[in-house]
Amino acid sequence: MKVLILPGDGIGPEIVAQAKKVLEVLKKDGLDLELQEAPLGGAAYDQYGSPYPEFTQNLARAADAILLGAVGGPQYDKLDRPLRPERGLLAIRKDLNLFANLRPAILYPELANASTLKPEVVSGLDILIVRELTGDIYFGQPRGIRTNEAGEREGFNTMLYAESEIRRIGHVAFQAAQKRGKKLCSVDKANVLETTEFWKEIMTDLAKEYPDVELSHMLVDNAAMQLVKAPKQFDVVVTGNIFGDILSDEASMLTGSIGMLPSASLDVNNKGLYEPSHGSAPDIAGKDVANPLATILSVAMMLRYTFNNEAAAQRVENAVKKVLADGLRTADIYEEGTTKVSCSAMGAAVVAAM
Repeated sequence: MKVLILPGDGIGPEIVAQAKKVLEVLKKDGLDLELQEAPLGGAAYDQYGSPYPEFTQNLARAADAILLGAVGGPQYDKLDRPLRPERGLLAIRKDLNLFANLRPAILYPELANASTLKPEVVSGLDILIVRELTGDIYFGQPRGIRTNEAGEREGFNTMLYAESEIRRIGHVAFQAAQKRGKKLCSVDKANVLETTEFWKEIMTDLAKEYPDVELSHMLVDNAAMQLVKAPKQFDVVVTGNIFGDILSDEASMLTGSIGMLPSASLDVNNKGLYEPSHGSAPDIAGKDVANPLATILSVAMMLRYTFNNEAAAQRVENAVKKVLADGLRTADIYEEGTTKVSCSAMGAAVVAAM
């Protein structure tokens, strides 16, 4: 099983190094893994002059799964837009047709006090957000900055979804709901946007194929409010690219820290790109204080979704639960009465727990 490791930028190399230790333990214990490494984002631009160079493209296409740290940094902000690190991330998603982004938001009991919401509101939280990843306003054409007929500059983007794109992400979400609490909430802005009115129509039609799943619809502004007001009402949420980007980050903070949340981006055959939900955090890069648990939990998702190895996935997840139960905390989840540890020490503790 070929795993391509893309450390990326900022804290990416630090957190990926800890996740790599987990993969190496699994390999030592008999999992047939072949690990390769390549640059993406700013690191790739520095080396190749492109955020997604041909070298990385070839390895990514040949890999069974990809583990990514994070991309981006202020030193790249003045580059032409096609050369910026984030374009590398969009490019690899599009290149590999990774259309289904799965973002779980799970609150571990030990971290109930780390959430900014009251424990009684968030205790027991377990949401899965299914975000369509290769369409919508992020990829729609035409797009750009232009001067209009009145001589004024304007920016423009196109929100666009084909029926086939909505149906395939809908199938992923309904099937995920079947394996969980059999509740699916589709989020749209159908009262304003024709694109999402069409989304709602297709999701409603798809529901006929999944009679065991309860489908509901919610406007995105209400969904944003309900995630803060009563988040445990949700089981699986499915939505488009831009709404999913925003809502999944909001949901991540319900758990106390975005440093706890993994994600998977899958193609039709469950080949996946696995990454933490957070960014490159350049302000703490190189200080060995970042939280590697989201990246390590992304490895667990890789084992579950791409390699179909539930036992290995649970082994990793149980190790994370153990270090939290033992009171170990990185700075982002630290509270009085627990033990603050570095990024590398947290990785070592997870390996020891395994």
